[in-house]
Amino acid sequence: MNKVICVYSSSSRTIDPVYFDAAHHLGREIAVKGDRFLFGGGITGLMGACAKSVHEHQGQVIGVIPEALNLEGVVYDKCDELVVTKCMRERKAAMDERSDAFIALPGGYGTMEEVLEIITLKQLRYHDKPIVILNINNFYDNLLEQFEKAIDQQFAKMVCNELYFVTEKVSEALQYIDAYESPVFAERWLT
Repeated sequence: MNKVICVYSSSSRTIDPVYFDAAHHLGREIAVKGDRFLFGGGITGLMGACAKSVHEHQGQVIGVIPEALNLEGVVYDKCDELVVTKCMRERKAAMDERSDAFIALPGGYGTMEEVLEIITLKQLRYHDKPIVILNINNFYDNLLEQFEKAIDQQFAKMVCNELYFVTEKVSEALQYIDAYESPVFAERWLT
């Protein structure tokens, strides 16, 4: 069954080309597999690059954007489906509900906030969907180190490492999603 894969990523135009290469590759592979690409609806940065790559390879693009950002030059207006929400909180809820899996490409505050929230929601058992951190160019190394520090200092349990999968390879990210089996946790709350 084809999946809806939510991709969190940067809207910046000024980042290293290595990240754009990864976004193009991810978009191509999502399309080739016949999965649908869901994202925050922006035309710039890695968001736009990934969406355009999906379309270049005959895939389907679902954008979810708040009213305030539904502007010419901001929104990717070629989405096969564009969902306009009232605010950012509704945007994230719509993205969460419609997605079968989540991938975080590198990004700024918004991307990091989104991936941390989706991990937290899984930790609290609001969903049980695969989450992948695509650690291109070691971008997420410091964040992952902080996760380990939280575990080492007992702010989180060791089993929290099983809430997400980390890779630098697009192929491994998609293989993980395809083979995903829900982990069984002994405890109700992983806090």
